[in-house]
Amino acid sequence: MADYLRHLAVERGLAANSLSAYRRDLNRWTDHLTRCGITDPAEVGEEHVTAFLAAIRSGEDGGRPLTASSAARAVVAVRGLHRFLLLEGRIPDDPAAQVRPPVPPRRLPKAISVDEVERLLEAASAPGTPAALRDRALLELLYGSGARISEAVGLDVDDVDLQRGLVRLLGKGSKERLVPVGGYAVDAVTAYLVRARPAFSANGRGTPAVFLNTRGGRLSRQSAWAVLHAAAQRAGLHSTLSPHTLRHSFATHLLEGGADVRVVQELLGHASVTTTQVYTRVTADTLREVYAAAHPRALGRS
Repeated sequence: MADYLRHLAVERGLAANSLSAYRRDLNRWTDHLTRCGITDPAEVGEEHVTAFLAAIRSGEDGGRPLTASSAARAVVAVRGLHRFLLLEGRIPDDPAAQVRPPVPPRRLPKAISVDEVERLLEAASAPGTPAALRDRALLELLYGSGARISEAVGLDVDDVDLQRGLVRLLGKGSKERLVPVGGYAVDAVTAYLVRARPAFSANGRGTPAVFLNTRGGRLSRQSAWAVLHAAAQRAGLHSTLSPHTLRHSFATHLLEGGADVRVVQELLGHASVTTTQVYTRVTADTLREVYAAAHPRALGRS
């Protein structure tokens, strides 16, 4: 298992959070095998993998019952481990090859309207303090680039090219991408860097991070969440708003504005266009609503 995790880290370039999830899932798998009295991977059969899937879904193994998506991730980890062992010549066949992960229910991403985004951004800068300049810059950048929250707080000053309106984001699997940002985000980040960041930086040790906390250190993901929640509360928006909501809104509004799905895929840093195509379902719903309201022959049709 240690060899497999090392392979994922070094050769596949998996991010630290993904490796941690794989490790948890595989520890639960090896615990399951221990209870079955199995100590040699060559003794594992398909029935053990299917029993493991049932156990983690129900919690019968003593662990927390997993949702379909979490259980699917665990099965993928188990399948990857045994495929690795097969390729390494450590087992004669792959007992997990035919076990299919459960299919999680397809959820449509939640987006907020352009008006709600504007209310949120205005609320972020409401107090007019240096922290408010930072908060406005952070949220403008999240919405203006579609960045994940980890990508935004991970930005260093050298990653931001305000002259050209570009940011370099480090995504999943340590994959870099250049993403354009609009004038509003450029103005907000410029105002923060000039008028607020130097005061924060003076309290710290000269970190290169773009977004700093009041002690001069890099802003954490948890603090960035708090920034969003405080702004959402002031704007009167629902409490379930998350940084990912701004990413969903970024993609949805681009597609509604006529952007090509493959361009949006590149901007979001999705490895497959299939991941991005879930947003086309959202815009299709919008089209149906407009059609139903405007077309003279749409009455009485669902």
